[in-house]
Amino acid sequence: MLARRRKLRLDTERLVLRPPQHGDFTPWVTLRVESRGYLTPWEPSWAPDHLTRRAFTNRVYWANRSIAGGTAIPLFIFRREDEQLLGAITLDNIRRGPAQSGVLGYWTGQPYARQGYMRETIAALVHHAFERLDLSRIEAACLPENVASRGLLERSGFKYEGVAQSYLQINGRWRTHVLYAALRGDRRGKTQVG
Repeated sequence: MLARRRKLRLDTERLVLRPPQHGDFTPWVTLRVESRGYLTPWEPSWAPDHLTRRAFTNRVYWANRSIAGGTAIPLFIFRREDEQLLGAITLDNIRRGPAQSGVLGYWTGQPYARQGYMRETIAALVHHAFERLDLSRIEAACLPENVASRGLLERSGFKYEGVAQSYLQINGRWRTHVLYAALRGDRRGKTQVG
């Protein structure tokens, strides 16, 4: 069963989504460095060793353990035509039993933003979560002023559900987030976001 899960791969029209591998270190560091200013306002502060090979190796091991244990699905996003790393997406905190849910997080490198790649990625992972993992609910959160991420979630079928005060530390500060969710077989219709 472990071998089957390690081979997790999702294919879309333009993309390949797969778990990180040790050989992805250089493209990952390059993309993170060139996108640092773009990503910093929206992410938790990077640890001092964030860009080291050791930290990346730990990330790869964590991804493999999480997939094998069914607790998370961390995937790197590659453009099919040239195998260029574009970003990453993770379905984390997968809860079974009565919850049957998970939490979505993602980032795109600055050169690849606003080209529809993340929408395609979210569609593939949400489909996988509902159809293959039998989850019922996928949650996501973003900063209220992150208009691009809010629009992406809404275009991806997520509905606005509310606000969580001091939800995450982003760029060194506790920040309030807006909450979204996608439900399998959602019948809620469109929501009006204020």
